[in-house]
Amino acid sequence: MVDDIQKELFRQQDENYRKFQSKLIPTIAADTVIGVRTPVLRKFAKQLVKQDEIQNFLQDLPHKYFDENQLHAFIISEIKDYDKCMEELIRFLPFVDNWATCDQMSPKVFKENRRELFAQIKIWLQAKETYIVRFGIGMLMQHYLDEDFEPVYPEIVAGIKSEEYYVNMMIAWYFATALAKQYDAILPYIENHRLDTWTHNKTIQKSVESYRVTAEQKEYLKSLKISIKS
Repeated sequence: MVDDIQKELFRQQDENYRKFQSKLIPTIAADTVIGVRTPVLRKFAKQLVKQDEIQNFLQDLPHKYFDENQLHAFIISEIKDYDKCMEELIRFLPFVDNWATCDQMSPKVFKENRRELFAQIKIWLQAKETYIVRFGIGMLMQHYLDEDFEPVYPEIVAGIKSEEYYVNMMIAWYFATALAKQYDAILPYIENHRLDTWTHNKTIQKSVESYRVTAEQKEYLKSLKISIKS
C-alpha cells in the first residue's frame, strides 16, 4: 500500500505548488516535497482512513516525503476512535519535522474527549522534541480557550522556556489568540512581562493584526511593547 500511496501522490503533483511549498517550509529538504495541494491530501486521507490496509502506511515510519507526512497527519485527524487516534498520534509525533504537518494535524475526536486530552497534553509539553511541544501548545489553544478555559492553562504555557523559534512562535500565537478570547484573564501576562521579550513582542504584534481584538485594546497592547536596545 505504501508504494501505491506514493504513486498516487506523484500523480497528483503540482510543480508550481511544490516550489511554493519548498520555500514556505525551510526546515525540510526541497527534494522531499512532492507538491500535492492540501485539499487533495485531505480528500485522499478521508478515503484511506476507511481501509484496513492503511495500517501498513501508518506504521511505515519515517516517511520519505513531506507529502506523506501531511497525508499521515490528515488520516490521524479523521480517526473516530479516541484511543486509536491517540495511539497513532503518539507513534507519529516524534517524526514530525516541520510546522505545517504539526499545525494542520487536528483530530476531530478530541472535541468530545477534552478531559482525557489534557492529561496527554501535559506530557507533550514536557517533551524535548520541538514539534511535540508545539503540538501540545496548539491543542491547548484550539480546545481550551472557550467554554473549557481555566486560568491554569495560560500559566502552563507561560512556564514553557525554550530557545526554539517554532516553540516560541506557537507560545506567541497561543497568547495572541487567548487575548482575543479571554482578554481580561490574559492581559496581566503582557502587563507583567511574563513572557520573554521576543515572545512578548510577537504576541502583541499578532494581537494587533487580529480582527478579534478591538481598536482600543490594540492601542493599549502597542503601548506595552518592549523596546529592544541595539
